[in-house]
Amino acid sequence: MLESLFGNGSIERALFFLLRNETCYALQLKKEFGTALSPLQQALLRLEKGGILVSTLAGKTRIFQFNPRYLFRKELCSFLERVYATLPEEIKKKYYEKPVRNRPRRTGKPLP
Repeated sequence: MLESLFGNGSIERALFFLLRNETCYALQLKKEFGTALSPLQQALLRLEKGGILVSTLAGKTRIFQFNPRYLFRKELCSFLERVYATLPEEIKKKYYEKPVRNRPRRTGKPLP
């Protein structure tokens, strides 16, 4: 939907995912969308270079989030919210509204 505006679909997916989940990393997006890792990494780094995102390292994993100091952050998020509202419900549920587990599992605890 916004590929022509942002240049590619990876940026669109990353921004919508960040809008719903607040943080993400490239491998998480790869698993979620079933796409190649390299374009997602390049998209996240491009957004970081532009000042839209910031990243921190957690071990070897680079975690991205919206830059709180980005001048147009509120406007960008409100624009993305309006576009997100027009997405089909099945796409929202399949990719963006799943619960994301952010904390580690206790050793030996069985999977649900």
